[in-house]
Amino acid sequence: MDIYQFFCAGINYKKTDASVRGCFAINPIQYASLLQKAAQSGLKELFVLSTCNRTEIYGLAHTACELTTLLCSETSGTIETFNELAYVKQGPAAIEHLYNVAAGLDSQILGDYEIVGQLKQAVKFAKENGFIGTLLERMINGALQASKAIKSCTQLSSGTVSVSFAAIQFLKAHVPNIQNKKILLLGTGKIGASTCKNIVDYIGNCDITLLNRTEGKAESLAKSLCVNVASYDNLYEEIAESDVVIVATNACEPIILKEHLLNSSNKVLIDLSIPNNIDTAVKELPYIQLVNVDQLSRLNDQTLQKRLAEVPKAKSIIAHHLQEFKEWYYNRKYVPVLLAVKEKLIAMHDCSLYASVHTDSRKTIRPIDNGAIQKVINTMAVKMRCTHQPGCNYIQAINDYIGCTTN
Repeated sequence: MDIYQFFCAGINYKKTDASVRGCFAINPIQYASLLQKAAQSGLKELFVLSTCNRTEIYGLAHTACELTTLLCSETSGTIETFNELAYVKQGPAAIEHLYNVAAGLDSQILGDYEIVGQLKQAVKFAKENGFIGTLLERMINGALQASKAIKSCTQLSSGTVSVSFAAIQFLKAHVPNIQNKKILLLGTGKIGASTCKNIVDYIGNCDITLLNRTEGKAESLAKSLCVNVASYDNLYEEIAESDVVIVATNACEPIILKEHLLNSSNKVLIDLSIPNNIDTAVKELPYIQLVNVDQLSRLNDQTLQKRLAEVPKAKSIIAHHLQEFKEWYYNRKYVPVLLAVKEKLIAMHDCSLYASVHTDSRKTIRPIDNGAIQKVINTMAVKMRCTHQPGCNYIQAINDYIGCTTN
């Protein structure tokens, strides 16, 4: 496994807006189809990370083109558009990018820790389908360990700053008497649940109603947070009665259209979805204010300034974990030799020359000493890493074993 066959290709908020990113978002059905195509193409290790800020494909391939073609085969966006806007990283640069993403250093809101859960979910799905091998698993574990250390040892994720929290900041700043407004929240997944909890915690006991296609999920969350729940069948009636509508669903196309809001009262609509689940044409209505994830992420907060000061510490932690991964990777090349030597040491017990000097007083060959063999192999591994002379170390290993078993 050559790390220079590891690629990352993707688009993110730095060069694209929410509408463009929406064309390359991957939902669970598309992800499953993509992995089926990967198997047919001979690609064996990969995963896709698709969030409101980015869509990236990571994997082992001969060229990055294999991965980008595979990704775009499942998106509404074209390969030509993707290549024009995408970044491609290879080998150590791709690995470092993964570590930065996992740490929240590459997030639209610096230190946004929601990315960790999204990364774990993306990898879990790929692993369940057999696309996470030894190299990727070790790499991902290292990235998650670095992320955990950064969260524990720095203030990079301190305070309450995320897209879901930014929505609350926006409402408090731009909606007078928000505590007296009727708020409708569509979608009770991770972002929806986080947004609802933030409303309860930071706005207070206002009129909140939850809707979700799977009504059981909405009912469970509503019960835990003591808020209202309504049937998804009454979606448009609930929208008409609400002052604020927050959408955190995962639909492939808008579920709220301009026509649904004709002759409506004044409303604030917040779209936390990628692709957009509120048609941007609603902005043409003078009584509608529409805000999306890009606008929310630009909100300034003192917490973000504090986080910037923590970046050097986070980078130092990442460098340490990257070095550990590189050492693991380069040591793996010695494994076949070490296993071969171990097998030879065990096989030596059948050698007549070895038997002639390793018999006890009853002329019985001494049993295999597995402890001694492992000790010799460990010593050989250390010497190989230091001297890079496998042949000499092989001979020395045999001498060491004979020496420690001749008493």
